[in-house]
Amino acid sequence: MRLTCPLCGNRDRREFYYSGTDDYLNRPASDAPVEAWDDMLHLRVNPAGVTRDLWYHETGCGSWLVVTRNTVSHAILGCELVAGRGGANGKGGVSGSGDASGKAGAPDAADAASKGGAA
Repeated sequence: MRLTCPLCGNRDRREFYYSGTDDYLNRPASDAPVEAWDDMLHLRVNPAGVTRDLWYHETGCGSWLVVTRNTVSHAILGCELVAGRGGANGKGGVSGSGDASGKAGAPDAADAASKGGAA
């Protein structure tokens, strides 16, 4: 599989780290009930068809990307930078502190999900 990084161009998927669904970018408010956090961290759908996933360009530019792909045909339908997107957390979905694996610029919710054991 090949992904087209908006900054680096067409690359082999081995340059990227898969981090799960882009739902991680829409985390509950800090005062949300525990049930909302539990749902975000632990409930998953496994759709057959079009999905939007977070990928980190680990051996390239270090950007976080949202990749739209079809899980049935394996077709890549699109690839966009997470940075600059207006996230529900008001930060554009990006944190400067990195995630649990030490990847700089990791999306906030992907960080939370990695600490919850998902990905």
